[in-house]
Order: sequence, then C-alpha cells, then structure tokens
Amino acid sequence: MILSIQPVLAEVNAAAYAIRYATPEGKVTFFALLILSLFSWTIIITKFRQLVIAGKATKKFMAGYGATRDPLDIQRKGENREFDGAPVYQLYIRGADEVAYHLKNNPVVVNAVPAFIPNPDGPHTNTDFLAKSTRVKISMTSFDAVKVVMEEAAGTEAISLEKGMIVLSTAVAGGPFIGLLGTVWGVMSTFAGIAESHAATLTAMAPGVAAALLTTVTGLLVAIPAMFAYNFMVTTIRHLTQELDGFASRFANQIEHVYVDHRPLAEEIQSANEVLAGRIVGALKGQETPAMIAP
Repeated sequence: MILSIQPVLAEVNAAAYAIRYATPEGKVTFFALLILSLFSWTIIITKFRQLVIAGKATKKFMAGYGATRDPLDIQRKGENREFDGAPVYQLYIRGADEVAYHLKNNPVVVNAVPAFIPNPDGPHTNTDFLAKSTRVKISMTSFDAVKVVMEEAAGTEAISLEKGMIVLSTAVAGGPFIGLLGTVWGVMSTFAGIAESHAATLTAMAPGVAAALLTTVTGLLVAIPAMFAYNFMVTTIRHLTQELDGFASRFANQIEHVYVDHRPLAEEIQSANEVLAGRIVGALKGQETPAMIAP
C-alpha cells in the first residue's frame, strides 16, 4: 500500500516543485494554458450535451415525420417540445410556416380536381390521393421563396452545430506549441542564470529545467482531451449535417408534390379567368338594388 502511494506523492511533489521554481514567464504560460483548458472543457461538456440531445430528438422527429403523409401535419398539430434540439425540426418548422403563409396569403385555388382512384397496392397511395385532392396550392414563385427559407434555416442550424469548435481546434493545435514556448523560454532563462553564477552543476540546473518542462506537460494535458473530443464531435456534426441536407431535399420534394400547382399554363389562365369572372359577377350582384331588379 505504501509503495502504491509513493509514486502519486512523487508526481504531486514534482508538479509542486516545478511550480515553485518556475520563472514569471513560465507561470504566465502555465496560467494561460489553464485558462485555455477551462474554455476547452466548457466547450466539450456543453457541445457533447447539445449533440446528444440533437441526435435523440432527430431520431424521434424522423420517426414521427415518416409516419405522416401530409408534410404539414406536424406543423398543424402545434408546437412539439419532444423535438426541441433537433436541427431537422427547426428546418421543418421554418419551411412549413412559410408554406402555410403562402397558402393563406397567396393561394392558388384549383377548382377542377381530377378524379383519382387509389391503388391499394401502390407505395405512395396516400400521398398521391392527398396531392390530387388538395384544392388550395401555391405557385412555383411561392415555392421558390419556401426553398430560400429552408436553405437559410439549414445554414443557421449547421452554424449552430459548429459553434465553439474553433476553441477545441485551437487547443489541439496551439496547446503543445504554447507549452513548448514556455519550456524553451524557461530553459533559456536557466542557462542564462547558470552562466552568470558560473555554477554548471546538476543541482543548479534541476529547478529551472523542471519548471520549464511543466509548461510542456500542461500543454499536452490541454491538447490530448481536446483532440479526442474534437474528432468525435466533428464526426457527429458531419452526420447531423448530412441528415439535415437529406431531409431538406425530401421535405422540399414532398411540398412540391402535394402543394405546388403544376397545371399547364392554359389551365391556370382559364382558372384565373373563372375566378375573376366570379368576382365581377359577385360585385355586380352586390351593387344591384331592389329598384333595379323590379320590372
């Protein structure tokens, strides 16, 4: 038991010994590395928690979205806290709200709905029936606006996932070099002091060299955890970003299939003329008075 405790005490005593004999430059480097380590571990903990929540919420949302055929079904049910933290859910809400806005303010009413006989063996029967039976749609111009909103949402979510990763990359790349700078500086100061005192002995060199090596050890202790965390998080973020891009394409395709008016131009003009004629007739009827109608 005594033998197992002695190495630990020796390591603690070595670190305390090195700090005690460190030069002012070495102490500044040491505390700078401690601050960098504090920022690094803060990012590691918060980002790990964010990515875990994002992964679980994304799986739940994709399962819920896959169970529906109407691409606006989840949005119409209202806010769902179960999907909070999922980047794909934030993209979905932005896109669905934009589609709902255009359906309300810039609708294209399809009066003649073609008959559709569902095929029970078809893989997309429900979606096709929904697309054929939907009378209120949006134009291609409105759909272009929806795609722009979805692209902006995808970019915002990707930036949110990558936020703070610069701190980890800095810790990985810069930590060892900062520690090496402190070591070289400390060794240089040690040799300068030995030269001035004219006492080139191991006893005279040991305190300065031990204090100088402390910064290198600290730099490695900062960089090694940051390196493993950075590699894991970059891989996870890449996976979530690919899911985000894939869902954006899928959602846009389903919106176009169900809610975008794809009728030929002649039919659109005819439908617009019918709507305009109906409005004119309605306005004329509203202007008629009993005296005008009486014989």
